[in-house]
Amino acid sequence: MDIVAEIGTSHSGDFEKAKKLIDVSAQNGADVVKFQWVYADEILHPDTGFVNLPGGKTRLYDTFKSIEVAPSFFKDCMDYVHSLGKKFMCSPFGTKSLEELLSIKPDFVKIASPELNHIPLLSALAEYRKTTPVPVVISSGVSRLCDIENALSILGTDGITLLHCITFYPAPEEEYNLRLIPNLSRIFGIPCGVSDHSLSPILVPSLACALGSTMIEKHITLSKKMDGVDDPVALEGEEFGFMNHAVRQCEAVFRQYGKERGRDYIIKELKGEYGERIEKILGDGVKRLSKSEEQNYGRTNRSLHFLRAMKKGETVKKSDIGVLRTEKILSPGMHPKFLDDIDGRTLVRDVENGAGVVLADFMA
Repeated sequence: MDIVAEIGTSHSGDFEKAKKLIDVSAQNGADVVKFQWVYADEILHPDTGFVNLPGGKTRLYDTFKSIEVAPSFFKDCMDYVHSLGKKFMCSPFGTKSLEELLSIKPDFVKIASPELNHIPLLSALAEYRKTTPVPVVISSGVSRLCDIENALSILGTDGITLLHCITFYPAPEEEYNLRLIPNLSRIFGIPCGVSDHSLSPILVPSLACALGSTMIEKHITLSKKMDGVDDPVALEGEEFGFMNHAVRQCEAVFRQYGKERGRDYIIKELKGEYGERIEKILGDGVKRLSKSEEQNYGRTNRSLHFLRAMKKGETVKKSDIGVLRTEKILSPGMHPKFLDDIDGRTLVRDVENGAGVVLADFMA
């Protein structure tokens, strides 16, 4: 079982703060320390809208722009992670950040849930892995079964770990449907774990372990009161250590009782403490969008957007199109798989900068 401390962007671009976060992660049981390689232009359009943060209402694009750092920052972080005997994982969000990440040779590449349908990103990673195998972890929040299947058809299944996830912050424990972990593992023939955005350090991680999770990822912060995007829903060091202790206790139960008896023992003990909540968290094991994700499907995921205003009669080039998250106020566009199909097409109407690319733009 690998426990992943997701630092994400909580370092705020400050290497000394990043080192403190790495230290806290290592001291509290993390096997892997994870970062996010952010370029705002790879993630969303400048006009995507605003987000409410502890510091006030902020343009979401500006929030991502403010946490961009030089590639050397991540190399220094990786070297420090390795100096503590831990492994380094990082999420790219486009082909530029992927290329730079691969150049420093990370221990893992993580494909975050919104990028599960980022076809150019997945294709570039698959091409790299033909000659240089690198372990890949993919999250499956705000996705359907077909989305996972499509991603794996590009990446393959060798060296892949799949994380069940709910892309909502904080995610309600009762929506986690953790019986999906063994089901997804059987369906795709790969190890599965969980990326947990819930607030409890115990419930989802312990039950995921009981159901055979091979990896647990959880956000970590120096303080929930800091102004990072994920800090309010992250675990502070002591809480992360509490989670680690609970998971390691579950592993000890397996060693004592075996897989099936150990699973039943852990679930029974948790039901004794938390009651009927446990059965709700376990769910029925059928892959579907959780209630908290339904409204975001197609908006949090990637779709095609115009990068400039264009006039009727203009010819669309790939450079005019971004594979972006829609997020707040823009309208979703076509699936990224259609990027090649619209290259060279002529517009039959004017389009606005940032608008989602739709079929009606090309058909009268």
